[in-house]
Amino acid sequence: MSKKLSSFTRMALLAGAVTLLPATTAGLAAVDGRAGPEFGKLYTIYQLVKANYVDATDDDKLVKGAIDGMLASLDPHSEYLEGSSLTRLDTMIDGSYSGLGLSVVMDQDTVKVVAPMRGSPAAAAGVKAGDYITHLDGKLIYGLPLDDAVAKMRGEAGSNIRLTVFRSGRDEAFDITVKRGVITLEPVTFKLTDGVGVITVNEFSRDVGNYVNNAMAEMTKQNGKKLTGVVLDLRQNPGGSLDEAIAMSDLFLTTGDIVSQRGRVASENEFYRAESMFKGDVAGGLPIIVLIDAGSASASEIVAGALQDQRRALIMGERSFGKGSVQSMIRLDRTHAVKLTTARYFTPAGRSVQEGGIEPDIRVPQISDPDAAKRARLSLRESDLRGHLVNEVNMDDKKLESDKMDDPRFKQTAEQLKTQGITDFQLSYAISTLRRSGGALLAKGK
Repeated sequence: MSKKLSSFTRMALLAGAVTLLPATTAGLAAVDGRAGPEFGKLYTIYQLVKANYVDATDDDKLVKGAIDGMLASLDPHSEYLEGSSLTRLDTMIDGSYSGLGLSVVMDQDTVKVVAPMRGSPAAAAGVKAGDYITHLDGKLIYGLPLDDAVAKMRGEAGSNIRLTVFRSGRDEAFDITVKRGVITLEPVTFKLTDGVGVITVNEFSRDVGNYVNNAMAEMTKQNGKKLTGVVLDLRQNPGGSLDEAIAMSDLFLTTGDIVSQRGRVASENEFYRAESMFKGDVAGGLPIIVLIDAGSASASEIVAGALQDQRRALIMGERSFGKGSVQSMIRLDRTHAVKLTTARYFTPAGRSVQEGGIEPDIRVPQISDPDAAKRARLSLRESDLRGHLVNEVNMDDKKLESDKMDDPRFKQTAEQLKTQGITDFQLSYAISTLRRSGGALLAKGK
């Protein structure tokens, strides 16, 4: 790992890996001289607004609007951070923050849910990925800036808020009441099922690598050192620390690349390799299945891509979100920062996950969820975001849409599965695959 960046905190929301960089005077002053006339144009418009707009204008509002517009013209993940938006980024890496527990984006001026976080108040109330939130406590939020909408969702723990939701497959919008709370998510949970160790990683916050390592040790101990295999569940995981994604990948890899980070300047490219920091493969060569879906983004895609390219794991589920860029958070002062897209990341085989995401080796739809198929047709991924970075390799749009088609192999209904005691078909299918053909998977991986 590069010494230059090892001292920085790399963080990610849905937006991907975020690197802390210093805002140097020289860097801020290095403006192309040819931009002078354009700055003059900007100042002229500022003067025209100040002198002629129908109402008196606030300087801070005009300057912030200019900055927001500049960054919004680049891509969906570059933004100016202050106040609550900066606080959320600062605190999320610790896995404890206030709110409803929703990962959301702005989609055509409407708040759209990428994923409710596991164990959150929103998930408990029934909010689902793909939902559009149109009103808060009966008040329309269409066109409201995302930060303002999120701020309205916050409030005193224990208080209720009424979300009006439009969901694909429903004829009309409906209300969901959510009780606000302090979100303290468990980054890692684990359980034993029929001799298979199931590790669920909810987000890549601090020490996730150590948590997964401890989970492996505990499950091995509980099962008498005879695990059949391991399921790493990364579904609905919007990302987190790049360092933790690397550490988690390193748990199961002994050599080779994990991920590379490539920017505009070739000399600043970074390559992260397995270093066996946990003294070898902690799974001891057991077969591994990684579960992903449309809510698996950023750091989740780094882990899935590394284990897939290194042939260490079978990837199962549905195509991931497709967030393949790195953002640098540049502090302007204590209360202001810029989050700027500065690089793309690539899997060990040189694949960019930007737009296309990670394609599972075996596509398994979540047929135990009666609404899943309907929501999948309107699922939101990186390629759906306005102004997203284009993959350097031309992507076939028809191929990207193929995972929204019905799969003839999976015909059972949610009701039929429920009578069999199956409430999570993807997980059940992964466990049965390991029990049925774990040895074959292990041979394939080698």
